[in-house]
Amino acid sequence: MISVAIVDDDKEVRDGIAVLINGTEGYRCVGAFANAEEALERIPGSPIDVVLMDINMPQISGIECVTKLKLREPRLQIMMLTSFEDDEKIFQSLVAGASGYLLKKTPPAKLLEAIEEVHHGGSPMSNQIARKVVETFQRSGPPAGETVGLTAREQEILSHLAKGYRYKEIADTLFISVETVRTHLRNIYDKLHVRSRTEAVLKYLNKQ
Repeated sequence: MISVAIVDDDKEVRDGIAVLINGTEGYRCVGAFANAEEALERIPGSPIDVVLMDINMPQISGIECVTKLKLREPRLQIMMLTSFEDDEKIFQSLVAGASGYLLKKTPPAKLLEAIEEVHHGGSPMSNQIARKVVETFQRSGPPAGETVGLTAREQEILSHLAKGYRYKEIADTLFISVETVRTHLRNIYDKLHVRSRTEAVLKYLNKQ
């Protein structure tokens, strides 16, 4: 059972996501907070696996809330769920400690898949967001050399991650199981000395 909390000042959004989560086997909504202040008071110390965080909220923004939560609960998995697609918000969120970044127009099935992915240590991103991350690093300069220590298969998987593929899509494309993809990713994280998909992709792209 994956325990999920929602932080969003839009009641309709909170209620809609809560209904989706509670209506799906294996998921449970254990909190829905209207602002960052309430989230900061209630989330630390609670049995919450994944937090879905909006950005544009009164007083304390979602990005600032992520920073404060990660200081108090470093292992907490937080995924931004917002309408913002601009580069600044994306990278501020990732630097703050968010493990994923999805747009609110993400279909319900994809949202549930992303919650599971971030719970298992991944860093799901909407395809549009993944593309912006790729373009940002492509603009940073010419190739600087290969990523040291990764096998050809690991580099292939990391390349697919950089394009925004999800675990199942990578497995289907490479004709391997999802569990095999996860095993490769654990090895990739160890070799690159990172803890998430986002960190791995950023490090990989920066070395290409």
